[in-house]
Amino acid sequence: MAASVLRSACGPLRLGFACLCRRRPPRSLWARARRLPGLVGSARSVAAASGAGAVGSDHYCMELLRKRDYEGYLCSLLLPAQSRSSAFALRAFNVELAQVKDSVSEKTIGLMRMEFWKKTVDDIYRDNPPQQPVALELWKEKNLDDRAYRNIQELENYAENTQSALLYLTLEILGVKDLHADHAASHIGKAQGIVTCLRATPYHGSRRRVFLPMDICMLHGVSQEDFLRKNQDKNVRDVIYDIASQAHLHLKHARSFHKSVPVKAFPAFLQTVALEDYLKKIQRVDFDIFHPSLQQKNTLLPLSLYIQSWRNRY
Repeated sequence: MAASVLRSACGPLRLGFACLCRRRPPRSLWARARRLPGLVGSARSVAAASGAGAVGSDHYCMELLRKRDYEGYLCSLLLPAQSRSSAFALRAFNVELAQVKDSVSEKTIGLMRMEFWKKTVDDIYRDNPPQQPVALELWKEKNLDDRAYRNIQELENYAENTQSALLYLTLEILGVKDLHADHAASHIGKAQGIVTCLRATPYHGSRRRVFLPMDICMLHGVSQEDFLRKNQDKNVRDVIYDIASQAHLHLKHARSFHKSVPVKAFPAFLQTVALEDYLKKIQRVDFDIFHPSLQQKNTLLPLSLYIQSWRNRY
């Protein structure tokens, strides 16, 4: 699957934490990780492995996130001060992994780079204890295959293993251990993965790739070539409507836990503001995935995120 970073508009789509976090680590591992110092060193490790050097690693992570995952950058800024650097390091590491696919021309080279990251993480656990509580498992081949999701469930599973995993880790950073928060994180992560897939469609199409779920495309008689040609017929828009509706449904499920989730967990879920903003915009253009307005950055997003963080809601 493609690991594209959607220029200034979107964050990474593929590779990410699914290479390393296929499910939430057991509590015993969290207990082990909590005995380690804070997270600044993990940012240093990411920066060093990326050629940025040890000096200014926190700044490197912030800048990498600002350029490659702008919404994640904004949401991280609004986390409590004591958790901010950890979130930057975590998300920056996700970006580093997500860039592997687009930085190589051959699958073998990509696998070698992913193996490098896996070995790096293993070395950190053995010789230089990491300062982030992350269970890591390399998902080697699946994310380097250029094929569409077979069905919406496969897309949701990938989103659970990437975006939801990132939210679970953010909750750990915030010191939240709550079943309801985990359930909300699962649904929000799935919604984010689906929206990211939609937002990536024009970019992937420009590279003659389509990753939208094949079952929904087949249901409406739409081929990959329709998206490559930027077809705007009703059946193409019906595909986008169905996929977007699934993201909306996950956000609705997440909101159902609102009264049960600890207030302390809300900063982890600020990205829902951006997700809802995109879903509203795509509805306004009648689910035309190629409409130019969908590629424009929302200049009011920082204000919206700040207001939402002040309200302690998601």
